[in-house]
Amino acid sequence: MSRSPARWIARGAFVAPAAFCSVGLADDLAPAGTPPVAADAIPVAVAEDAISAGDFRALVDRLDRAEAEVRTLRTRLDAPFVAAELDALPPAPLFRPAGYQAPDPTDRDVTDQGEAELALNAPAPTSDSSGGAEFDARLRELEDLFGDQDGGEALTEQFKGLDVRIGEVESGLGDFVTRGTSNSTAQLFGRLHADYWAFPSTDEGAERFEGENPQDRLLFRRLRFGLQGDIRTNMFYKFETEFADPNDFEFRDAFFGFRDVPFLQTVVVGNQKRPYGLDHLNSSRYNVFMERPNVIEAFNEDNRRLGAVSYGVSDDLRYNWRYGIYNLERIQDDGSYIGDAYQLQVAGRLATTYWWDECSDGRGYGHFAVAGTIADPDETGGPQNNNEARFRTRPEARTDGRWLNTGRIDDVENFSLIGLEHVLNYGAVQWVSEAQVLSNDRFHGAEDADFWGGYTYVSYFLTGEHMPWDRESGTLDRIKPHEDFFLVRDCHGRCGGGWGAWQVAARYSYLDLNDADVFGGEAESVTLGLNWYWNQNAGMQFNWVNGNIKDSSVVDVDGGEGAPIDSRYDILGVRFRLDF
Repeated sequence: MSRSPARWIARGAFVAPAAFCSVGLADDLAPAGTPPVAADAIPVAVAEDAISAGDFRALVDRLDRAEAEVRTLRTRLDAPFVAAELDALPPAPLFRPAGYQAPDPTDRDVTDQGEAELALNAPAPTSDSSGGAEFDARLRELEDLFGDQDGGEALTEQFKGLDVRIGEVESGLGDFVTRGTSNSTAQLFGRLHADYWAFPSTDEGAERFEGENPQDRLLFRRLRFGLQGDIRTNMFYKFETEFADPNDFEFRDAFFGFRDVPFLQTVVVGNQKRPYGLDHLNSSRYNVFMERPNVIEAFNEDNRRLGAVSYGVSDDLRYNWRYGIYNLERIQDDGSYIGDAYQLQVAGRLATTYWWDECSDGRGYGHFAVAGTIADPDETGGPQNNNEARFRTRPEARTDGRWLNTGRIDDVENFSLIGLEHVLNYGAVQWVSEAQVLSNDRFHGAEDADFWGGYTYVSYFLTGEHMPWDRESGTLDRIKPHEDFFLVRDCHGRCGGGWGAWQVAARYSYLDLNDADVFGGEAESVTLGLNWYWNQNAGMQFNWVNGNIKDSSVVDVDGGEGAPIDSRYDILGVRFRLDF
């Protein structure tokens, strides 16, 4: 029996429209070089006469059952003939519905070989076993359906009609919300971090830093939504807004850029992260601890600034770099810088992934980087802009005041920073260290003021995962649990589930903001962390911070100064986090 094109038309007629139902099929059949289409980037519309994926699957299942019946009937008629016919049949089916299907006994790759062997050894059929005239009529009907006879044309036309109707649905998409223009793509993303902070042990020094006895608090640490995408042919964009404070919306990343620029590779213009401080360059979605170390936040407060930056990476992914020019003032709340001083800085970072274990797909790697900046603040300030020679931070937890604070330092002509980073990862264990030195060059006879700090931590996955690494950016990547967390009741009424990924970590942090006539405080702290990753996009963090501050005289809450004071404190934090 020769094969009719009817079956292949039936299965192939829906390849182009299948982008509505299965991104995988569309990606497989797209022309070479076409970027994959994200499932969440495809507009979905439902018309009244649209053919659903279920209707299509039902038709394909009918074909499968009919073909199986032909195979069974021929086996009963003439076993040796059927064995040869089965070998000549192509594997079926070529196109399955996108959802999961259990193995079907009619699938050639599952049972055809066994059927052929049984058929060869089967006794010759008798007239009784053949079913007589009724059997012959049924066999002719099925042969006409799948043969080259005219009977196959009806099935072909039926599927062609379905193809036309799905095409009509496609043409009607203009009536629905789309991504804007045919030359751009848009992807929605966001993150939610819900925190609880408690202060079980504080003293009078902490009360002065905070303005009162530190109070426990529940808050949204981050509540962000944004859009990102590409603009043909080599442009991209990203915009992200922070909604954690309903009375004071702010933007975070807000930039556009160009790829494949000669010599510069990638160029980005807009509000973006400055290139020093690994723990700041890491996304808060992936960081091991709830809050960043004192030195990283103090020397690079809130991190993002308006700038023009070049990003690059070597072909072998061994080296990556970024450098550019930025404005010093944080404009995320008011959106502008006003002033003739400009307060510019030049900053850059050169990083190398000097070791990458290919055999384990990156479960082992080593990273080293050097970063720095030189900046020109406005030492006098003005009515609409501020002297940006100020360095301050909270005590590695969420508080109202910055407990470490130099205030705005007078007579700073320029300041410079140099930073070193090192990461070593071996399977489930990771060791990370950073150190930074910041120097303020002052004039009018004022003594130069130099500050420095650093941190180191070790983390370990109890469940065997590892911290992934992005060699293109030289930063941490998304954690992928071996098993997601879930809890369900099985068919026997028992509870079953998965544990997710569990990680423990310990960090030591140091910062010295005291020099010359500046008393911003000297701080030491130890943080213990426990992280529970439910899946790649959600989980919980637990932190305990034990710290002390010495010789701090600048109070952020009331803007005053006084005699240097000391403080000791214990802080507990819990975070529920997810991103999409």
